Amino acid sequence: MSGHSKWHNRIHRKARQDAKRGAIYSKLGKEIYIAARSGGPDPLANTRLRMAVERARQAAVPAENIRRAIERGAGAGDTDYEELLYEGYGAGGAAVLVAVQTDNRNRTAGDIRYIFSRNGGNLGEAGCVAWMFEKRGLLIIDRQEEPEVSEERVLVAALDAGAEDVRAEEDSFSVITAVEDLDLVRNQMEASGLHFADGEVAMLPKTTIPLSSKDAEQLNRMIELLEDHEDVSAVYTNADDGGEPENS
Repeated sequence: MSGHSKWHNRIHRKARQDAKRGAIYSKLGKEIYIAARSGGPDPLANTRLRMAVERARQAAVPAENIRRAIERGAGAGDTDYEELLYEGYGAGGAAVLVAVQTDNRNRTAGDIRYIFSRNGGNLGEAGCVAWMFEKRGLLIIDRQEEPEVSEERVLVAALDAGAEDVRAEEDSFSVITAVEDLDLVRNQMEASGLHFADGEVAMLPKTTIPLSSKDAEQLNRMIELLEDHEDVSAVYTNADDGGEPENS
């Protein structure tokens, strides 16, 4: 099991904190639409759609909203969303990836560039930081919701299921898998009695970098603004958001 890391908190903070129902419903509906359009309307045969529907249900999205999003994605909708990845640097030189789903590339690009530039960041060219990340399956166990689950139990179950790694966080366990093994690992671990708060394919940093407290605060502010944007589906960074003391 690898050591303590806080990078995943960035990825999942939105689902936990965003009580603004309209915003989260819209983003989750868009993800369901795209998943159904790209992989078909059957969640049993479409892993991405199944995870999107599960996340929507956890966020209390009404069943009717979910159904309509699937139907539109399966052929009744005419919105043409693009999935894009913007790359750049935040405060302290932290690498930042911004995944978006947009029907207006020019509008979204301008908004993302503005957020970077006004918050100590710099939006870069394609490929400038993507090489610092790798695509992996990610499963999250919330330790507050599952306080009786021990680190040893998670590790044994993950290894038995063929996971690549388990990372112990202060408030969660992160199970890392190969993308193609995400479903298999999830199903096997759930069969052992474990429950996941979230699961997705994510861009994980190969290594993390420490930031000063000042840079961490500025980076956090920029990421929050990016996450609040209606077209942003996920933000990833290689910053260790624990930060360093100002006089370190």
